[in-house]
Amino acid sequence: MNWSELSLPITDPTWIFLIVLLIILFAPLLFNRLRIPNIIGMILAGVLIGEHGLNLLARDSSFELFGNVGLYYIMLLAGLDINMEDFKHNRRKAAFLGLLTFSVPIVLGIIVNTSLLKYSLATSILLASMYASYTLISYPIVLRLGVSRERSVSIAVGATAVTDTLTLLVLAVMSGIFEGGTGKSFWITMAFKVLMSGALILYSFPRIARWFFRKYEDTVMQFIFVMVLLFAAAGLMELAGLEGILGAFLTGILLNRLIPSISPLKSHLEFVGNALFIPYFLIGVGMLIDLGVIFGGWGAIKVALVMTATALTGKWIASLLTQKTFRMAATERRLMFGLSSSQAAATLAAALIGHEIILPDGSRLLNEDILNGTILLILFTCIVSSITTDRTARRIAMEEPVIDRDPDSRPEKILIPLANPDTVKDLVCLSMAVRDPMLTDNLYALSILYDSDNSKAVSTAGRNLETAAKIAASAHVDLKTLSRYDLNIASGIIHTVKEQNITSLLIGLRRDADSPILGNLAVNLLKSLSCEVLLSRLMVPINTLSQIVVTVPPKAEYEAGFSRWVEHLCHLSTSLERPLHFHASPETLKILRKMLEENTRRLEALYIPMEDYSNLTALASELDDDSLLTVISSRPGSISHDSSFEKLPRLLGREFTSCSLILLYPEKFDDSAHSLNLS
Repeated sequence: MNWSELSLPITDPTWIFLIVLLIILFAPLLFNRLRIPNIIGMILAGVLIGEHGLNLLARDSSFELFGNVGLYYIMLLAGLDINMEDFKHNRRKAAFLGLLTFSVPIVLGIIVNTSLLKYSLATSILLASMYASYTLISYPIVLRLGVSRERSVSIAVGATAVTDTLTLLVLAVMSGIFEGGTGKSFWITMAFKVLMSGALILYSFPRIARWFFRKYEDTVMQFIFVMVLLFAAAGLMELAGLEGILGAFLTGILLNRLIPSISPLKSHLEFVGNALFIPYFLIGVGMLIDLGVIFGGWGAIKVALVMTATALTGKWIASLLTQKTFRMAATERRLMFGLSSSQAAATLAAALIGHEIILPDGSRLLNEDILNGTILLILFTCIVSSITTDRTARRIAMEEPVIDRDPDSRPEKILIPLANPDTVKDLVCLSMAVRDPMLTDNLYALSILYDSDNSKAVSTAGRNLETAAKIAASAHVDLKTLSRYDLNIASGIIHTVKEQNITSLLIGLRRDADSPILGNLAVNLLKSLSCEVLLSRLMVPINTLSQIVVTVPPKAEYEAGFSRWVEHLCHLSTSLERPLHFHASPETLKILRKMLEENTRRLEALYIPMEDYSNLTALASELDDDSLLTVISSRPGSISHDSSFEKLPRLLGREFTSCSLILLYPEKFDDSAHSLNLS
C-alpha cells in the first residue's frame, strides 16, 4: 500500500489491524483515568473511528467475523464465571431472585414500552427482556473489600444463571419467530430441534470434555478443544432456530466445573478473549452507533431514559421482594440491587441481534434509537451499580469484625520438591488449589542436586523449575524457584524447610501401583520435620475430580495443625467447586461442622459418622476413578495417633489403586526447642 493510495475509510488489512490494536492498547488507559467502564470505553472508541465518526474504518467482514467470536466469547466467560457451588448452596434464594429479576422487569418493561414508547408487542417483549439480564460488572468491588462470601453476594451471583438463561431463551425464541414463522408446524419443529440439540449438548459435552482433559494436558490443545465445543454448541443452537449465544452460554455452564478459576486454561481463555475477541466485538458495536441520531433529537435520549429507569426500578423491586421474603437485612437488599443492576454482555448481545432482525415492512425489530439507547443504558446502570455496590460493601465490611488468625500460627508457605517431570504439573496445580489465595509469595518449588550430579541432571532440574514457574505464572500465581546442592534429597528438603520457614510440604507419588505410598524419603522427612506433609498421588487432572472424600481419625481436632489442614481442604473445595465428604467420629464431625459454618466461605459438605477409622476399605464403594481420597493420619506420639496407622500406607497402596489419593500428616508441636541440654 502506497501513501498515494491512502484513503478513508482504510481498507488495507495491516493498517486496520494496527488501528484496532492501538485502540485496545490505549483506550483502557484513557477511560480508566476518566472512571468510565472499559466496556463503554471500547464502544465509544468504535463510535469515534466508525463511519459515523472520523470514518477511519468501515465495519467490514473482519469486524463481523471477530465480532461474532467476541460475542460468543462473552457468553462463554459469563457461564464459566458463575460459582456453581454458591448457586447450589443458596439455590432456593438465588432461583427466587433470578425469577424475580427476570419477570418483574419483563412485565414492567412491556407495560412501559407499549404505553410510553409506543412500540409493538414483539419489540416491547424483546426490549423488556434486555432490562432483565445483568452482568456482574461490580463484582470485583466485593472481592476487593473482602465481602464476596456474603449471602447476598452468593444469591446475586447465582441468580445470573437463571436470569441470563431465561433472557437468552426469549431472545432466541423471538429471533426464531421472525426467521421461521409462527405456524403450528414451526413451533413443533422448533421444539423438536431445541430438545434434540439441547439433549445432545447437555449429555455429551461434559463427558467428552472430562475424557479429553484427562487424556490431553497440553493447554494449547485444551484451548482449541474448548473453542471447538463453543462453536459446535453455537452451531447446533442455530440449526435449532435459536441464537448461537445461548449455546455459548450453555457451554460455559457445562464446562464450569472442569475449568476452575485457578487453572491455566481459564487464564488462557480470559487472556485471549479480553485481549482480542471481546474488544473487537465492542469496537464493532460502537461503529454501529450514530451520535447524530442520539443528540440530533429527543427520541434516542427519551428511549435511553425510559430504558434506564425501567431496568433499575425492576431490579430494585426484585431485590426488595427477595429481602422481604427471606427476612434479609436492608444492606443485603442494597448489595443484591447493586450487583444485579448493571447491564452489559447479554443486554448488548440482545440489542445487536434484535437490531439485525428485519421485519416484513423493512424496518428493524430494534431500531436505531434502541441500539443507541442501549449504550447509554449500559453506561448509566454500570455507574449506579458500581456506586451502590461500593458504598454497601464498605458498610458491610465495617460492620463485621475481622477475625484474626491464631497469633502463634506461622504465615503459610508451601514447598514443592520436584524430581519427576511427569508430576510437576499435578503438584503445582494442587499447590495452587490448597494455598490461601489472599497471600502472595507463599509457593516454593525446589530441585535437589547431588555434588556428583552430571550436566543432564542439572538440565532436568532446571527444566522442572522452569515448567513449574510457567504453570503458576499462567494462573497469575507467584512461585519462587529454589535449587540447591546437598548430600541427598531428604537432607536438601529438610534444610530448605528450616531455612525458608516452610509450613507445608507437598510431595508427589508415582501413579504405578508398585510404588510404595510411604517410602524411605517420606519416613525420614516425617521424623525430621514438624511441618504439615502431604503425600499426593493424582491419577487424573484435579479439574476432572468429582468429589473429595476425607477420612479423619478420632481426636484429630486436638492436633496443632488441625485448623491448617482444614483450611487447605476448604481452599481445595472452593478452588475446584467440589463437595467435601467428611468421614469421622461424631465428636470430630461436630467440630468440623462448626468450623465450616463459621468459615466465611459457603462450602458444600457432607458429614458421615465413622466409628472404626481403621476400616477404610468400607469406603471403596463410595469412590470411583474421579474421586480424591484424602486420609488424615498423624505421626507417632501425636494425640490422635493409633498403632493401626502404621498399616495405612500399605492398605492404601493395595486397596485404593485407581482413585487419586492424598495422605496428610498434620503439623505437630515442634518440641526440639524444649529438649534438655545438659552440657
